[in-house]
Amino acid sequence: MVDFHRDVYCLLGLPFDAVDMAGAVRCVREAALQRVPCFLSTPNLNFLIGCRADSEFRDSVINSDVSIADGMPLVWLARLLGIPIRQRVAGSDLFEQLGKDSTAPMKVYFFGGMAGVAATACARLNEVAPGLACVGFESPGFGSVAAMSGDETIAKINASGADFLVVSLGAKKGQAWIEHNRARITAPVISHLGAVLNFIAGTVNRAPALLQKSGLEWLWRIKEEPALWRRYFGDGVALLQLLTTRVIPYAWFLQRHRPHADELAMASAETTEESHRCVVVLRGAWTQQNIGPLRDCFASAVLTGKDVRLEMGAVTYVDSAFIGLLTLLHGHQTQHHRQLLIVSPQEPVRRVIRYCCAEYLCMGTEFLESELSGDPA
Repeated sequence: MVDFHRDVYCLLGLPFDAVDMAGAVRCVREAALQRVPCFLSTPNLNFLIGCRADSEFRDSVINSDVSIADGMPLVWLARLLGIPIRQRVAGSDLFEQLGKDSTAPMKVYFFGGMAGVAATACARLNEVAPGLACVGFESPGFGSVAAMSGDETIAKINASGADFLVVSLGAKKGQAWIEHNRARITAPVISHLGAVLNFIAGTVNRAPALLQKSGLEWLWRIKEEPALWRRYFGDGVALLQLLTTRVIPYAWFLQRHRPHADELAMASAETTEESHRCVVVLRGAWTQQNIGPLRDCFASAVLTGKDVRLEMGAVTYVDSAFIGLLTLLHGHQTQHHRQLLIVSPQEPVRRVIRYCCAEYLCMGTEFLESELSGDPA
């Protein structure tokens, strides 16, 4: 069941949890200790750009239980838009922090990587990380997701008793593999951490801390892996376009449009259940300040097991926290093959949805009359 009480925000189409390193470490360790399923996604700029053109890739992030900002550009964008993501939580840094706590070592299984890399990473991890113990590994090669998902493979992973399954297959394939198999895997924590195996095995050197903090780690990665320059160039061009058409206009919009106190006070959600759908009528302005009741409302709506129709004609203002909550609702409905219908949003609400690159929430509903012009008015 999706957790609507996550402190999540929508940034350029993806949900991000407002969590720092300590919070992420605590979340992973608690999930492992309590054997609670936790699909951890670590979107960076490449994820964000890739998800713009690939709905399955995007939904894999939306369907994760925790989504952390693995990239300084994402932190900078969040700050510009007033989203409280203050710290980069890189997957490799998170893994390193987990390895330092020897009080309750977590059992790790490596799946992926080039031939020999996972074996080397497993051996080295057991030498240097008191808080982590590698209990198995497999390098499945370069087959399809289905070819890598045989019963024998899943049985081997489960037999290891791992607490944390680390996947390294390339971002899109890795996320797809996790989505395809996570219901069959008993390891409570699963994440695609592509670079971790290479860093631990020593096949790729991590950038110096100064470059990481300054957002220039990509330069180091190009030095280590020259073929990456094409990816970084393409991501940079796409980011520039998003800055000019979405981020800067949204920042300008936020400066000129603020909800009034009475709009926040009159916010309400009324739910009625029909034969084949749950109808939620929203009114007023919804922001991080008053979104608490809406979390319970959405949680109740999905428990009906029906399509959800959001009547938004009387909603005057929303922010990225509201859109982030909608992404979770969208993810649940999509996973369960049900509809989410957003009806009659006012122009300011439509603008925020577009600026957040979340038009996919409204496809097939009464929403998209025209493409975003980029006008920040």
